[in-house]
Amino acid sequence: MSKAITFSEYGAPEVLRLSEVTTPEPGPGQVRIRVRAASVNPLDLKIRSGLMAEAAPARFPVIPGLDAAGVVDAVGEGADAAVGEEVLGAAVGGSYGEYALLDRPVAKPRALSWEVAASLVTVGRTAFRVLRQLPVRAGQTLLVHGAGGSVGTVAVQLAVARGITVVGTVGEHDIERVTALGATAVRYGDGWVERVKAAAPQGVDVVLDASGAGVLADSVALTGDSAHVITIADMAAAQHGVRFSAGGADPVDDSLSQLVRRAAAGELALPVWRAYPLDQAATAHGDIEARRNRGKVVLLP
Repeated sequence: MSKAITFSEYGAPEVLRLSEVTTPEPGPGQVRIRVRAASVNPLDLKIRSGLMAEAAPARFPVIPGLDAAGVVDAVGEGADAAVGEEVLGAAVGGSYGEYALLDRPVAKPRALSWEVAASLVTVGRTAFRVLRQLPVRAGQTLLVHGAGGSVGTVAVQLAVARGITVVGTVGEHDIERVTALGATAVRYGDGWVERVKAAAPQGVDVVLDASGAGVLADSVALTGDSAHVITIADMAAAQHGVRFSAGGADPVDDSLSQLVRRAAAGELALPVWRAYPLDQAATAHGDIEARRNRGKVVLLP
């Protein structure tokens, strides 16, 4: 037996409880890790609150969490890692616990902290995926809504590294940080269209919406083509002819390995706002819901 955060009903952060659970055993191709850090993602909050119940009903009790980093302590047949190795990856069956299972672990370089290693998985792969799906190339202009968020932060850096001109809508508190990443940061909210046009007189070629703030209609108008706009956050995408990009398993996707190499080399930064003990998972969820965080939130079992 081991400890993990669980919930047995949908609701507010208080439904999260520290519980005794059966320690998971790795199946074929899997590894079990002793978790050193688990990332808290917005999707975790949606699942816990019941917002995803129609699309993906929960089988209670649920151990939340998508991402983890830790030390391999057991391996399944054919697993691509050995006991004692430090790894990170997407968790199977939840990551908010002392132990977690990973399907496709990626080696963690020593230069990468546990907190950043766990934080990179979902947001990094999401940013990598949507940039691959957008019709954008070097010399063109990309507008990123929510450039101060974790996915936006990674997307800005990946795009700038490819020679793409980036404009990002952000809150006042993120203008300086996003500008330092190589983007032109403009304040979101009323009047954002005019501010973007002033920042990009050459026009906007493609748009990534990572905010879900009701910006799709104006974004389509800016580009002149709904095929040049993609969202990861606005469920009204289809009403505007815009693609909603959701994650999916891709057995040949090596984006996480690439992201890890860049982060370890200092070529990719992902700020971690706060690390909480495992038993403070409810507080972590509450802080994110209240939008107090300014970067990634992680749990440390």
